[in-house]
Amino acid sequence: MKIKYDKQTDVLYIQLNNNVIAESGEDNKGVIVDYDNENNVVGIEILNASAKLPQPNIVEYEMA
Repeated sequence: MKIKYDKQTDVLYIQLNNNVIAESGEDNKGVIVDYDNENNVVGIEILNASAKLPQPNIVEYEMA
């Protein structure tokens, strides 16, 4: 998994794997989900990240 934040465009991208993106869809306003050809999630793009996250350049995650 890779997490990238572009401060200039205010976009946060969470890449879950290296699969080829076959399709993208905007599930929520400003949240775009990328899918591979087997409908698995490849990545999640959050537009206007600073409005949705208090500190988009600081990301915490937990794996179970």
